[in-house]
Amino acid sequence: QMQLVESGGGWVQPGGSLRLSCVASGFTFSAYSMSWVRQAPGKGLEWVSTINTFGTIPNYANSVMGRFTMFRDNTKNTVYLQMNNLKPEDTAVYYCAIPGPNYTDRGQGTQVTVSS
Repeated sequence: QMQLVESGGGWVQPGGSLRLSCVASGFTFSAYSMSWVRQAPGKGLEWVSTINTFGTIPNYANSVMGRFTMFRDNTKNTVYLQMNNLKPEDTAVYYCAIPGPNYTDRGQGTQVTVSS
């Protein structure tokens, strides 16, 4: 069955960087666009970025534009999110997901905490 496993989260000070990874299995990864979404404490899911099947066209939420970079390696069934210049408001659980209503097809998430 479809499985998405995120890793790379942690604690970082404002201005720091993290790289999240998500390994996919159980479906034809290269045939799907992929997304990152996040959920901050007490808030709903927020779309962060989406990348097309070839990894050539990433799109970003305004809140992360210029700071986050999404890319993928179809030979490794893996999608990444490079996060630079992190801010406290980036604190959330980050999920990789197959784009769809409410991003129901998503992993278990990885916690990112940005604080001093």
